[in-house]
Amino acid sequence: MIAATEDEISGAESIARTQARRARIAASFEKRLQSLPARIAERSRPVTPALLVEKLTKRYGSVDAVQDVSFTIARGETLGLLGSNGAGKTTTIGMIMGLVTPSQGQARVFGHDMSQAPYEILHRANFVSPYVQMPAKLTVRENLLGFGRLYGVTDLKRRIEELAEQFAIVDLLDRVTGGLSAGQKTRAALAKALLNTPGLLLLDEPTASLDPESADWIRGLLEEYRELHGASILLASHNMEEVERLCDKVVIMHKGRIVEAGAPWRLMTDYDCADLHEVFLEVCWRHSAADQESSPGPLD
Repeated sequence: MIAATEDEISGAESIARTQARRARIAASFEKRLQSLPARIAERSRPVTPALLVEKLTKRYGSVDAVQDVSFTIARGETLGLLGSNGAGKTTTIGMIMGLVTPSQGQARVFGHDMSQAPYEILHRANFVSPYVQMPAKLTVRENLLGFGRLYGVTDLKRRIEELAEQFAIVDLLDRVTGGLSAGQKTRAALAKALLNTPGLLLLDEPTASLDPESADWIRGLLEEYRELHGASILLASHNMEEVERLCDKVVIMHKGRIVEAGAPWRLMTDYDCADLHEVFLEVCWRHSAADQESSPGPLD
């Protein structure tokens, strides 16, 4: 009997780890499906999706920063929005939030167009973005009180106390927001985002400025919030482990367009990859190579 070589053993162990990882992600996906609010499973009556994005396009001169982007987020569902820097993720979120005016297309939040009826949506949605900061000269408490009144939050002081405890910012409430560290600002922004108990959360890199332990803790809080309130989440992130953990499905953008979409475990299977990070790199490589092939060569 011939003993297996070290390379064969290492290869077998790698295959086993990949299969185990896929199985864990598939099991997690199935568990999330089972825990979705009962209204999603009620096929007898139509349910307006939390977010419906249809052919969103944003042009700057002759450049399409975002082109014909369409996707849907059901109630209680989390979608990951992936792409390299400059792929159009933040512009897409800006159009959904009503901060950027689309050149064409629309985004409907619980059936309402954010650009046309923002006050119909204000109390039902919220966001975190590193590109939209709370006023730096106000204290954290003043910011939370101001945003809470804007959102029409009832029993606002109690809600602020709850969230301050939850996000460990009690000691930060009376500090000037502009003087906080990046991680402290992130925790304060997340508390702001949950003030109105939104049914839709738009999260643009919500854990990018946090240390690994704090980021893991925040992911747990987001999972708990989603399960407790049946909330829907749009998550833009470069952290693929975070996306695998939180998202039911993902869309991958490249140069302003969606080039791939599906459940994380399904994409891993289709691309024969060990994890979503490998899938992302493979998708980006294929489309970058296609761009190079289609671009005109140098003149003779």
